[in-house]
Amino acid sequence: MRILIINPNSDETMTKAIQETAKAFANNEYSVICKHIPGAPKFIETYEDQTVAAPGMIQLVRENEEDFDGFIIACHCDPNLDTLKEITKKPVVGIGEASMKIASMLGHSFSVVSMTKHSIPNKEALIKKYHLLDALASVRSPDETIKYENDEAKFLATAKTTINEDLAEVIVLGCSGMTGMDKRLEKELGVPVLDGVICALIILTGLIKYNVSTSKVRRYKA
Repeated sequence: MRILIINPNSDETMTKAIQETAKAFANNEYSVICKHIPGAPKFIETYEDQTVAAPGMIQLVRENEEDFDGFIIACHCDPNLDTLKEITKKPVVGIGEASMKIASMLGHSFSVVSMTKHSIPNKEALIKKYHLLDALASVRSPDETIKYENDEAKFLATAKTTINEDLAEVIVLGCSGMTGMDKRLEKELGVPVLDGVICALIILTGLIKYNVSTSKVRRYKA
């Protein structure tokens, strides 16, 4: 089994971190390769960023259609997910959809810890699109008025707030840039903490083993 993980931005450091997380989870049971999009924005935050990244993402899928068994979009806003589902016969999974749907199975309610305040409405729109509003406790980003020791500390503090104030039972890390923090935060919080990269691998490998992919009879063009 060979899986291609697409990092829609151009950040090579983030691409390397995603690759390390995926490789460790795969544990030599299957092959995972992560590639970024040259010329794309450094960080995917706006709808314009998603549009700019689209041509490179489409090209990457088309060039690798026959070499891989499935594709993952490693950005929590699932940029261009519908387009990629349409253009390939192989299964495509976004880390946003995967992590939030798994979260809905692990507790009464989940919260998404987002990178920035600006991205909160985008996450809320995705949650509505995925029919998960009933399972949502909140979407929160770190308090910008507080100085934290490091990034992990600010995400930990944000997650604690969602548990204590919003009654979240599961935490979703709302950016692939948070990859690798899940188990450390989980130990501190005492609730499941989900890394979207791993969640997408769980779902995609299952789809591949089951030999199923996106239906093309109505919504998506064959």
